[in-house]
Amino acid sequence: MKVLILEDEEIIARHLEGLVKQYPQPAEVLSVIPSVQDALHWLGIHPSPDLILMDIHLEDDLVFALFDSIDLTVPVIFTTAYDEYVIQAFKVNSIDYLLKPIQYEALAAALDKYYTLERHFTRTSPADMASLLAQLKVKEYKDRFMVTLGNKIQSIPTNDIAYFFLEEKMTFLVTDKGARLPINYSLDLLSQVLDPHDFFRVNRQYYIAHRAIRAAHHYSTGKLKLELQPLPKEMVFVSGDRLTPFKEWLGK
Repeated sequence: MKVLILEDEEIIARHLEGLVKQYPQPAEVLSVIPSVQDALHWLGIHPSPDLILMDIHLEDDLVFALFDSIDLTVPVIFTTAYDEYVIQAFKVNSIDYLLKPIQYEALAAALDKYYTLERHFTRTSPADMASLLAQLKVKEYKDRFMVTLGNKIQSIPTNDIAYFFLEEKMTFLVTDKGARLPINYSLDLLSQVLDPHDFFRVNRQYYIAHRAIRAAHHYSTGKLKLELQPLPKEMVFVSGDRLTPFKEWLGK
């Protein structure tokens, strides 16, 4: 298996290379590339690898710019610190989406999936291939949430939700009218079912709808305070590691 790594942090890239070499199947890391432009150049002059391990935030751009520039059909395992792009990732050639720090067990499971798919695609008919591809399709975004309060069950349309937040290990949704209701979803799970164009996870506690943001204020160096409607019980900030993707999302 010939593997290409797209990663702009050298320490993480070497860590990934070491994990790949631990895998029982023979693997060769062809190159470690830190930017979209370097990846375009490399792919333009070399035979395609069998698999790409791909970070999302590279030196010069989001890695999705690579797919916009060339017809890339190589299977991809995303390795990233951001959970906001999971839906977008599975619209391309992704077979798995791993969150940093990457552990060997998680990467090994993703490589197992790659080998399973490879065996099927090399020996099955076109109809079987189509069936396998259908299994990899992105599921639709969730358009309503069920809420249980005592004996009462409510169905809340996603379009009526201003934001989600975590409090004392419980997740709550807040509607546009200010209703505060508990749900059986973690924020990590919400990242898999919410439309990333409409919702963004600004920190460890809040997942916010675009329309709920009235303004963003510079609070201190590298920090934004959000003005939300309806008003939350506490001040809400965009965490430093999410500041750049948040600004990109806000301007879409």
